[in-house]
Parts: sequence; C-alpha cells; structure tokens
Amino acid sequence: MKVIRDPVHGYIELDELALSLIDTPLMQRLRRIKQLGLSSLVYPGANHTRFEHSLGVMHLASMLMNQLNNISIDEKNELRAAALLHDIGHGPYSHVTEGTIKYYTRKKHDDVREVLKRDEIADILHEHNLDPETVAKHIKGETALGQILNSEIDVDRMDYLVRDAHYTGVTFGLVDYERLIHEMEIFGKKLVVRWGGLKAAESLLLSRFLMYPSVYYHHVSRIAETMYIRAIQNLIDREILSPFGLNKLDDISLFEVIRSDDDYAGELGRRIEERKLFKRALRVGFQSLGVDVLKYRDNVERIEIELAEMADIDSKYILIDIPGTPEIEEMKALIRTDSKMQHLDDVSQVVATLEQAHRDNWRMGVYTPKEYRDIVGKVARDFFEVKKPPKQYRLTEY
Repeated sequence: MKVIRDPVHGYIELDELALSLIDTPLMQRLRRIKQLGLSSLVYPGANHTRFEHSLGVMHLASMLMNQLNNISIDEKNELRAAALLHDIGHGPYSHVTEGTIKYYTRKKHDDVREVLKRDEIADILHEHNLDPETVAKHIKGETALGQILNSEIDVDRMDYLVRDAHYTGVTFGLVDYERLIHEMEIFGKKLVVRWGGLKAAESLLLSRFLMYPSVYYHHVSRIAETMYIRAIQNLIDREILSPFGLNKLDDISLFEVIRSDDDYAGELGRRIEERKLFKRALRVGFQSLGVDVLKYRDNVERIEIELAEMADIDSKYILIDIPGTPEIEEMKALIRTDSKMQHLDDVSQVVATLEQAHRDNWRMGVYTPKEYRDIVGKVARDFFEVKKPPKQYRLTEY
C-alpha cells in the first residue's frame, strides 16, 4: 500500500491493483489530457488533468463503498478499477474533442469495452480475478454499483466540481461531498440519497449551476473550443488527421499536428496559442431567440457561408456555436424518506427553480476576428431575428 498527496482530498491510498493500472500507458496518457480543455486561457491555474481527477474519483468511490453493506472484496476491486479507468476513453482536451470523436466512431468516452479487453489492462484485471466486461459495465453505470460512478449524482461529479473550483480559484465548488457520501446507499438496486443528505445534494446542484456560466461555458472558453474543433475538422476533411485515432492522442501531440499545418487549421492553432482569439459578434440566449434556434444546430456551416456572403467576408472567419439543450440530470436523483422515494426536484424548491434558471444561462455565439465584429454582428442579428431586450427604465424617467 502506498499513499500520495492530493491537493483536494489529502492522502489517497493506492493498493497493488491501483498501482499496476496507474503504470499503464493508457493511464499515464491522462497526465497529458487537461481536465478543463482550454479553460486555462481564462483561468491560468486550470491546468489539472484527467489523471488526478481519476485518482480522486477512485478515492471517493472507495469512501462510499466502505459504508455500504454486503459488498465483496472483488466487487470493491472492480469498482476501484472502474473508477481509475473511467476516463481512458477521453480524447485530447477532454470534452473539446468528444463531439467529433462520437460523430465518427459513434462512441462516447465511457464506451471502453474493447479497450479493457485487450493488452496490458486486460492482463492486470485478469491477474486480480476481475472481469473486464463487468468493469466496463460499471463505467457505463449499467450496474447497481456502477451508479456510484455514473448516475444522476455520482462521485465523478463530486470530484470534478470541487477539483475544478480549486484549480480555477472560483468559490462555487463548495460541495459537502463527505456528508453526501455518508447519506447515500444502494436501495432496490438504485443509488439513492437519504433524507439527511438533501441539503448536501442541493449544494452539489447549486455548485454545478454556478460553475456552468462562470467556468464550463465561459465565453472565452467557448470561442477557443469552437476554433479548436473547427481546426480539427479542417484537418480531417483534408485527410491529414484520422478521426478514428483521435482518442489515442494527447493534448500535446494533437496540438503539434495543428501547429505544423500551413493552412486554415494552422492559422486557428496559432491564434489559440498566442491568445489572439475570435471575438463575440453575437452572444444571446433563448430570451432573444426562442428555442427554435436549436433547429440550426445541424446546418451551422451552411449558415456561416450565408452570413459571410451577407457580410462580404470569407466564411472561414465566421464561427457559429449553438450548444445543445441545457439539462440538469441531477434533478432526477432519488431521495429516500421513511415512506417513499421521490425525485430531488419534487422535494426541493431550490432544485425545482434551477431548471429554468439553467435555461436562462444558455447562450448561442457567433464569433469572428475583431475587425469583422460589427458587420458580422449586424448580419447575424438580422439572420437570427434577434429580439431587442425590453428597455430598462430609471426611476428618474417617471
């Protein structure tokens, strides 16, 4: 048994199984995958990686399992292995490349069955009498125990919220995860929170709600990520980069491919590297657009060409960013009282109000170089028929 010092959780214990998995190339690759993608362009301290996050998830999963009854040693080892390996399917810069990888491979980052069944990882699991298929199911949340890692309220969310808050320096990551873990149990093959953990569950949702506009969907991060995704797509279209090998690369190796390009992808890469990013020509929410704007998500490049023609500029200098429908999965977490189980949003007025507030945080963006901002903003507002916000009157005007 060894211990390591983690800045978030203190000392984390590593047994022989954990040490063996950590020393594999697949786990070591996570040291070179930033947890928050390009958020360090906004928060300079946000350079933490998927590697330390995976250690933190294993630590919290162990805490939760230690208080559950009727769990065998092998089951605990399976879940600890799953916790360590749950992010090995991530591509470079984490969620930045996930959409591209999923589009071509039809697999999300937690679809790791084939990876676990071959080479060194499979050998280690077999040496410890663990089934790779069961570990893969835990990672997907397809088992009762797997819900500890992947469900409405899980240890993955707990760790990334407190870790991301720590490294960005924001004050929104105050999640009482120790209390929350203490009040969780497997009940009827479902992971539930007992009534005594309600306030801790509320703190987790409030933290996530506040982190989204401040960190995860900060406009500078969204601009940089949109530029980066477009650079990758350009390389794929020109057959310089294979989308089927993306999840084997790390941040450094992928950026070198982009940096060495002497065309559009390289230009975007150099802009990101020097922080000469595109600017916001338009950034508005549902209040100004209506939810019908989501219908444009599948035709973004066609609209970029149309806007470019209206503005009389090259279409490669207009990028449209339309995020998906905002959702808070945690609202449907189960709270167990003495008499019955209810969804979290049914027992908490605080949580029930977050759904609409979360939608109010949603923003669509149209990005362009600084010199084109005014003209692109004008044509974008006309195209999307942006409504003017209601006038705010001052008391002196009455």
